[in-house]
Amino acid sequence: MDLEKKFSHIKGWGVDADPDNEPTYPIKKYTGDDHKRLNWERPVQQPITAEVLHSNERPVVSAVFGTSCPPSGWSGKIRRYAFKHSESSYLHWLPLLLADRVNVVEGIADDLKKGHVPNIFAEKGWNAEWKYNRAGLIKKLAVAALVTTAAVLITKKMAAKKR
Repeated sequence: MDLEKKFSHIKGWGVDADPDNEPTYPIKKYTGDDHKRLNWERPVQQPITAEVLHSNERPVVSAVFGTSCPPSGWSGKIRRYAFKHSESSYLHWLPLLLADRVNVVEGIADDLKKGHVPNIFAEKGWNAEWKYNRAGLIKKLAVAALVTTAAVLITKKMAAKKR
């Protein structure tokens, strides 16, 4: 089936396919190769050796993808939930942000389980920030302490009201 016929129902499809209506003319040096991309062949599919999450808006997995960190644990469950929703939805992006934060906690727990105590100060760059941006680091730590204290106090107050 011809691509133009296959996708002609999509508004604006093929708007750039007419070489006589090239929007970059006369600046662009036209060689004719630009319009050959309409007939490209899909690259050979990379073998899927681990779970790969992909958009529900795409029919197949992309030809090349990363497998170094497949979804696992709670963060993996959150990511699987996120990929059930459209990329235009907050139900896709907000869970992915949450999954990243959960994955950090899982990584620290995994390090501790293996007997390795992570050097959080160095890994977060706080040593460099202490050296080059001491006032900024102190401000960040003060705000974090204030927010944590407020959250603990609010939680205790709510628990006391329930009793």
